[in-house]
Amino acid sequence: MFVSLNYELSISSQIENVDGVLHKATDEILSAEMSSSDFANRIVFTEGVQSLQRYTECHLNCHVIDPFNNIYSILDRLRIQQHLLGLENLNSEGHPRIRGPHFLKLNSFGEPQLEKRLAEAKLSVPTIVKPQVACGVADAHSMAIVFKVDDFKDLNVPLPAVVQEYVDHSSTLYKFYVLGKKVFYAIKKSIPNADTLMRLSEGNGLKPLLFDSLKSLPVDKEKPQSGDMESNNSSSKGIDLQLVTEAANWLKKTLDLTIIGFDVVIQEGTGDHVIVDVNYLPSFKEVPDEIAIPAFFEAIKEKLEMKPTTAHKLA
Repeated sequence: MFVSLNYELSISSQIENVDGVLHKATDEILSAEMSSSDFANRIVFTEGVQSLQRYTECHLNCHVIDPFNNIYSILDRLRIQQHLLGLENLNSEGHPRIRGPHFLKLNSFGEPQLEKRLAEAKLSVPTIVKPQVACGVADAHSMAIVFKVDDFKDLNVPLPAVVQEYVDHSSTLYKFYVLGKKVFYAIKKSIPNADTLMRLSEGNGLKPLLFDSLKSLPVDKEKPQSGDMESNNSSSKGIDLQLVTEAANWLKKTLDLTIIGFDVVIQEGTGDHVIVDVNYLPSFKEVPDEIAIPAFFEAIKEKLEMKPTTAHKLA
């Protein structure tokens, strides 16, 4: 059974009666400083999460499903991109390539040799520009699609920022979910290819397209498809589910997290499978409850069984 923690009450009196703690500290962030050299000190959590963190650090017998230190990479888009470089080790001849998008970190949009730096990073316009901080703060989802290099200088996206390759993907997005040993996916419509976006933006002089990634851009409206790898291995034409499953297991191991989500697009022309986003404890709203809920409980149970316990409560 699950028991909600009340931060207004004593943390110790609540946790002493549970097996483990499942948190989503990514929703409890007050501020994030991406320029700090000490990554653990970049993030300021709410007082409640800080109290919980202090308690778990002092009581090693308190089992945290995914320790706080393990989620720091998920909070930093640059760290995520750097992790995704390791996907290259999964690629083999005769199969589609899986990778992260090309990227470049910028501390200023007014850099004098920006065009050269973009080219060196294998980036060309249009590009998508995202704040380096990935979640938890108000402007973490304020992004832009930039069609002209000259328009970077006045761009209204929080710095530091990560410039990311815009991948043409036929408006199709594959959302993958990792719950312990289980991998699920849903197919959604996505934003258009670059040529369509540019055509739509010609009326305003190809000015940057600013958007909030938590809100929908215009897409084709179709009911999402969803399923798990065991029962739907042949239901998604064009995507190599075995390859993505290997990537899911690799990500889970690399990040040392139990419950993650990530988005995959298939690049037109090359067939590259590109992981464009990674997040912690996603909503699973595209996966039916009868599929997601049993897998969720099983993943938690497996993690708890890694330590000796006789109780059955989770905070």
